[in-house]
Amino acid sequence: MKKVYLDNASTTAIRAEVVQEMTKVLTEDYGNPSSTHSLGRAAKSILELSRKSIAKNLNATAQEIIFTSCGTEANNWILRSAVKDLKVERIITSKIEHHAVLYTALVLEKEYGIQIDYVAVKPNGEIDITDLVELLSQQKKTLVSLMHVNNEIGTVLDLERIGRICQEHNALFHSDTVQSIGKTIIDLQKLPVDFIVASAHKFHGPKGSGFAFIRKNSGLQPLFFGGEQEKGLRAGTEALHQIAGMAKALEISQHNLEAERNYISELKNYLITKLEIEFPAFEINGSKDGFYTVLNFILPFSEDKTAMILFHLDMKGIAVSRGSACQSGSIKPSHVLAEMLSNDDLKKPSLRVSFSHYNTKEDIDILINALKTI
Repeated sequence: MKKVYLDNASTTAIRAEVVQEMTKVLTEDYGNPSSTHSLGRAAKSILELSRKSIAKNLNATAQEIIFTSCGTEANNWILRSAVKDLKVERIITSKIEHHAVLYTALVLEKEYGIQIDYVAVKPNGEIDITDLVELLSQQKKTLVSLMHVNNEIGTVLDLERIGRICQEHNALFHSDTVQSIGKTIIDLQKLPVDFIVASAHKFHGPKGSGFAFIRKNSGLQPLFFGGEQEKGLRAGTEALHQIAGMAKALEISQHNLEAERNYISELKNYLITKLEIEFPAFEINGSKDGFYTVLNFILPFSEDKTAMILFHLDMKGIAVSRGSACQSGSIKPSHVLAEMLSNDDLKKPSLRVSFSHYNTKEDIDILINALKTI
């Protein structure tokens, strides 16, 4: 049975070149980057070359890239330090953010008594910019935290526009860019954003490795203590093989960006066409023009089929998702869809199909045929 993997928003397959790079570092460059002997210095060189490579691909400076274990850690660190050390009194976010932001904000509200405001979300999943401007008119030290590409429905935030609005109101701007880094051009010299985050496993790199972009002179302080690694901002011996793998994955992704984007966009359009033919009553959650790697849609099936649909597809070797992988073990409906859909639509089966350049039209044909048998 052919395995069909259409859950790339959850995680991606590692590129062969990345595995090769990591294997080399694991076997040959096993020194601690903090050691002063030759093996340590060689490791330190790999670490800093990786940092420079990532910075170059985002048009940032190397000193603004801080390595973490993942996007969740980076989000937690930025939000917590903004409140604790930068004296932010209010966080403006949305109810369709990743739980790494939503849950952190709620904990900070409890611990520090800060104000949490949720900007309105339009029925297509886009942020209501008029509402954001209205919220920002309150004079309080504020951090705005809004994700670039929604991991469940693929709606895209205009980072430049939101950044300018934040600047006009003297608010800090943090964006969870986990779904977009490696899949679109991000120019941090042009974008007015203070903090962004990434996870290597979303762009064909290893799990357990990520980074934060911290605009210089931000004043952010470490989340935990015990060493001077990462300019004193992130204690602990760096996972060198994973960092080298992440840098390689980003470099290849950026190099192939246009060709892979065109190829994947074609696959997404092919799936939409097939759905229009086979299930004309299907509906797209979010916008048809959302991010090219994600399509979330409601199937015109009865409610009783909702619970079993993923199991049925899995039995046929097809991996898709109903929402974020971080909460897909939950039987509760997606918090993103709950914010956008009516109660009736929420009961119907929604699927998130997310693509990579490893997918083919045959994969989509197999998915459609499997859905027709339900």
